[in-house]
Amino acid sequence: MKFVVTGTTGQVGWELIRALQPLGEVVPVSVDELDLTDAEATRALLDRVRPHVVINPAAHTAVDKAETEQRELAKVLNADVPATLAQWCKSNGALLVHYSTDYVFNGEGTRPWKEDDTPAPLNVYGETKLAGEQAIQQSGCAHIIFRTCWVYSLHGGNFLKTMVKLAAERDHLKVVADQIGVPTPASFIADVTAEVIRRRSCDPKLAGWSGILNLAPSGETSWYGYTQAGLKLLHEATLAAGSNTAARPRPEWQVHRLPTIEPVPASEFPMPSKRPSNSRLDLSRIEQVWGLNMPAWDVLLQTVLRDA
Repeated sequence: MKFVVTGTTGQVGWELIRALQPLGEVVPVSVDELDLTDAEATRALLDRVRPHVVINPAAHTAVDKAETEQRELAKVLNADVPATLAQWCKSNGALLVHYSTDYVFNGEGTRPWKEDDTPAPLNVYGETKLAGEQAIQQSGCAHIIFRTCWVYSLHGGNFLKTMVKLAAERDHLKVVADQIGVPTPASFIADVTAEVIRRRSCDPKLAGWSGILNLAPSGETSWYGYTQAGLKLLHEATLAAGSNTAARPRPEWQVHRLPTIEPVPASEFPMPSKRPSNSRLDLSRIEQVWGLNMPAWDVLLQTVLRDA
């Protein structure tokens, strides 16, 4: 199989290059190599490469900027670009793999969101991501749309890396405790993506499957619980290394002392864009239809941070 992967400087795109290597030829496409907002250039690249699978983790993820000064850019990247990719895949018999978000829902309640629940985005970011999903579905192309949440990795910027930086600067942190979700490693997203593509290509029961799949670890936590767990693991690793600098986490992941962490409501941090209080995702479909067992979020966190 031949793959085109967009957004390869981002967290998920960077990991996909590694995860897809055993399945075939991977053609990475970074923002420096292709302006995805140029539909003609995008189609020309795909015509030249002729991939069997187009994988699109590229997105506008600056939620607050999408709400204010970058509405049009968010629409183009999150809705128009997937539409262009879907149209090409439909015309050329290729599979499109795309990534979306729990933000397509209203974020209320406590029940994990199922793939078939009615979307009701609460901000512009969610609206544009939903429009991208709908464009793909309406194109009629073969597709898999993964909805995920709270993505992190050792590569690029993310919430946990910000907390590590703040822990080095402050003795006391306030962290939101009334928004619940599932921290999801980019490496895990990439590995599951590769396995789903592999199974779709070799399992007759899954051949030709198109639709939406929730993709996250099992369990749930708050931003507060996530911060506590992550900083504790990194603090322990930093101390255990002692004077052995080679055994320590990388400088940007070292936690030499633990600040006190105070749980607070989201209302203490007003933002231009409203955030969901419920980002839980129901994993029944990916586990039952695809036979994949989703490990616990805290187990994956330990695994990822061992390499920090």
